[in-house]
Amino acid sequence: MPLCTNAIQRDYLIPAGQRAGLGNVGWHTLRHTYRSWLDQTKAPMTVQKDLMRHADIKTTMNVYGKAMAEPMREANSEVVRLVIQ
Repeated sequence: MPLCTNAIQRDYLIPAGQRAGLGNVGWHTLRHTYRSWLDQTKAPMTVQKDLMRHADIKTTMNVYGKAMAEPMREANSEVVRLVIQ
């Protein structure tokens, strides 16, 4: 009998996320990750919308947001380093 998506999430995704210290990782989490990776490739927003299979570009932009730009990531890392020293 083939595995259903809920069984894969329950038996593989969630345990792997917990082992990695990421909490309960599910299919929706992976969609957000995919959107962030698309953004890092500098894919045009219309391409991202189509690849995410959204009917409206507002969903891609507002619900899935914008990935953190590299300068913001670096600045945040510096602040974290100051706090944990």
